[in-house]
Amino acid sequence: MANRYFTPDGGHPPQTQVMTDRAVFTDAYAVIPKGTMRDIVTSFLPFWDNTRLWVLSRPLSGFAETFSQYIMEVAPGGGSETPETDPAAQGVLFVVSGNGQIVIEGIKHDLEPGSYVYLPPAAKWSMRNWGKDNFVFHWIRKRYDAVLGLDAPDAFVVNERDVAPTDMPGTDGKWATTRFVDPSDMRHDMHVTIVTFEPGAVIPFAETHVMEHGLYVLEGKAVYRLNADWVEVEAGDYMWLRAFCPQACYAGGPGKFRYLLYKDVNRHMKLGAFGS
Repeated sequence: MANRYFTPDGGHPPQTQVMTDRAVFTDAYAVIPKGTMRDIVTSFLPFWDNTRLWVLSRPLSGFAETFSQYIMEVAPGGGSETPETDPAAQGVLFVVSGNGQIVIEGIKHDLEPGSYVYLPPAAKWSMRNWGKDNFVFHWIRKRYDAVLGLDAPDAFVVNERDVAPTDMPGTDGKWATTRFVDPSDMRHDMHVTIVTFEPGAVIPFAETHVMEHGLYVLEGKAVYRLNADWVEVEAGDYMWLRAFCPQACYAGGPGKFRYLLYKDVNRHMKLGAFGS
């Protein structure tokens, strides 16, 4: 069975809708529910035609400081010949709906739901939607933290269906991670993975660690522990965690619970005032 990925469609709620929702922003985490992703909060980017986006997260001093994450919605015929204006930025794209084409260093790649693209800093690339439907993808960006003696990673394109998930030890396959990059590859200073829980699976302890997180729920629902709170989340919701925010999970079902996960990895901690 093909994986299903939640895709926002914008719109605007009627005046009869109640205002009660699950949106919350604390000093340790934020939950941005799917219902907040309306037309009124879309944005646009220079050099992108027939394209709008929802900004899920951006670097904030004292919160999560390493990355930004967008949901890009490219209308038919839309796209960009100059998509990235920061030569120090690397990126990961993950397609959730529609079909598009990316050209990286002169090589064309057709993209469809499940396609995953890594783009190193200063990569030459362009994007176009030649289809009849909207083309929707996540775009995660991070300034590359270069290290003397290490080359920058190479660009690559792959589909989730072609990458075997890795089971977490001792879970009998109930908790697995689809890794698109070898964790031992020190060239990479961020990992974007897909985490899958079978119904009833858990993270059975409060993870507390230095990595910042963006977690976009692709499919299913669960109860997620964030700092001291248990929060219900479902497909289309986004969780944004600062470093050391405790986290755990219970996937109650009835289907799989899956999310796209960002974390920063493989670099020394910045020292000095404000990490300079």
